[in-house]
Amino acid sequence: MLNDWIKKGMKFSQNPMFKKFTGKAGALLSKPMKLGLLLTTAYGKLVNVDSKENGFEQLKRLMQTFIRLVRAYMRGDYRDVSKKSLVLGVAVLLYLVTPLDIIPDFIPAFGLLDDISLMAWFVDAFSKELTKFREWEIDTTYEHIGGF
Repeated sequence: MLNDWIKKGMKFSQNPMFKKFTGKAGALLSKPMKLGLLLTTAYGKLVNVDSKENGFEQLKRLMQTFIRLVRAYMRGDYRDVSKKSLVLGVAVLLYLVTPLDIIPDFIPAFGLLDDISLMAWFVDAFSKELTKFREWEIDTTYEHIGGF
């Protein structure tokens, strides 16, 4: 099932509508206030989704990791990420928070399929970046205390 989402997400990532979000995402990276608002909105949308599906929960957790990555990037704490990954990830977040997209979110049962597919594609395509960031998070969380 997750592989189907990834394939659909890859197809959606080639859609002209998503390409517009990619252009907007590049511009947002230089506007910390607007990018912060996007991250807050996207995080709220991910947290409020009531789904018990294991695959979706994994996608949700990974997209939340990406949101933390962008916040760390904005603060200047983390820079070991490609610009391409940032732009495409922010484009996915923009797409996620926009109700009128390829399949509008207000269509029952089908409205979130394109969102889920794009998240699955992004996570699959950029999993190395996300893994590298999580390792950095772990290393910085357990800083040496008291000279150890």
